[in-house]
Amino acid sequence: MEKIKSSDYRVDAPVLLKEISTENTLGAEKKELKKALSQERKKLSEFQNRMYAHGKYGVLICIQGMDTAGKDSLIREVFKDLNARGVVVYSFKTPSALELRHDYLWRHYIALPERGKFSVFNRTHYENVLVTRVHPEYVLNENIPGINTVEDIGPEFWDKRFEQINNFEKNASENGTLVFKFFLHLSREEQRQRLLRRLNKKNKNWKFSPGDLKERKLWDQYQEYYEEAINRTSTRHAPWYVLPADDKAACRLILAGILYDELNAYKNVREPELDEEMLANLEDYKKQLEEE
Repeated sequence: MEKIKSSDYRVDAPVLLKEISTENTLGAEKKELKKALSQERKKLSEFQNRMYAHGKYGVLICIQGMDTAGKDSLIREVFKDLNARGVVVYSFKTPSALELRHDYLWRHYIALPERGKFSVFNRTHYENVLVTRVHPEYVLNENIPGINTVEDIGPEFWDKRFEQINNFEKNASENGTLVFKFFLHLSREEQRQRLLRRLNKKNKNWKFSPGDLKERKLWDQYQEYYEEAINRTSTRHAPWYVLPADDKAACRLILAGILYDELNAYKNVREPELDEEMLANLEDYKKQLEEE
């Protein structure tokens, strides 16, 4: 099996998505990939336990991708061995009435992880420079001063929004949140096949929506805006990773492998040491309990 190196997927310089392959099986069979993922899950779980005891960092994992890219199943398979109290998953849908009465980052800010925990964003604050850019009429629902028609939403509006997102992530990072952003890079053909499977399998029909076909027609536009968003917001403190997503098992393992390798670099994350009095009395404490 090919070794997973973070640098192979991290966006450190401008990228062209059309030049990045959506296929990578890591040279392994599915059974081997699943076994390797199980091992990575255990290591992530152990790290999260240490991080909770350490109490100074939280981890934010942002996952974006086109419809059918495999976000839901990836989250389920990668994080299922973590302590249930140590990871919180947020699936951001269309903003509620309450959320629309705040700025667009509000609902994401209050979902940032507590120290010692993981927050996983299934779709993220980037929807506000992706979906709303493809459908700028959605921005009108935010009731922003000076934005009364779609014509009021020009290039400077999006420039400002990218700046706000970068500032949001920088602020989170400077206050102890480790930020990782993953784009599940799916091919148009693989999306077609996955949509067909939803139609052909009765138990998957519920996942299909006619709207999926309408959005599919806007594929090129979405790819253009994803590419710009990634290039404008991949930073040292909040990097983007572009993961080949045509093979779900490999994609899950790549994400888990990157995440663990990057987190394991924080050598200061460890359980606090006991003070001298506690250490000196450990045997006495055990004796008291054993003699009850």
